[in-house]
Order: sequence, then structure tokens, then C-alpha cells
Amino acid sequence: QVQLVESGGGLVQPGGSLTLTCKVTGTSKAFDVMKWHRQAPGNQRELVATLTWTGTTLYAEFAKGRFTISDGNTRNTAILTMNNLKTEDTAVYYCEAELPNTPTPYWGRGTQVTISS
Repeated sequence: QVQLVESGGGLVQPGGSLTLTCKVTGTSKAFDVMKWHRQAPGNQRELVATLTWTGTTLYAEFAKGRFTISDGNTRNTAILTMNNLKTEDTAVYYCEAELPNTPTPYWGRGTQVTISS
């Protein structure tokens, strides 16, 4: 059974950094696309960053220059490195994976990121 296992959330002060990791388990397939989303209380879920199998990356405007998505030289992991974190980055961060020949993407359960002094 395919699962996405997220880790790395936590509490940091404004200006700090966090690295989130999402690993695809239960399959030998490499991903086509990996994405990180986030949802803050009372807000809709929003896309943070996208990574394709070709290495193309896309970022939400608020993430540009602060967040980096990478695969850690694997094809089953998406790493989101977040720097200069702000209180407004507080949210539950979710990983999404699109696998070959699979019409429905997979989602992780989310990991809490809290930015507070």
C-alpha cells in the first residue's frame, strides 16, 4: 500500500529554519510530481512548491527565495527546506505525490509547523 510519510515539523522562532521530508513508501515507482501544500487554521489549503521528475521546481510567491524543494537525489522523497520563517508560515504542511500510471495522487497526513517567539 502506497503511503506518504512526512516528518520534520515543529516549533521554531521567526527567522528560523525547518526541513520537511516526505517519503513515498509501499511502491518501487519513482514519482512524476511531488508537491507540498499547507493549510492554516481558517484558511484554504494552498500550494507551496512543486517538483517534477525532470527537476523542474515551482513555488508560490510567498515561498520564493525562502523555500526550496528537492528530491535529495532520490526519486521517492521530497524535501522542503524553509528558511527565514515567519509567523504566517504557521500551518499544517501536506505532501502530495503523483506516481506513473496512477490517476489519483497520494497525500500524506500532514505535519504541523508553528512559527512563534
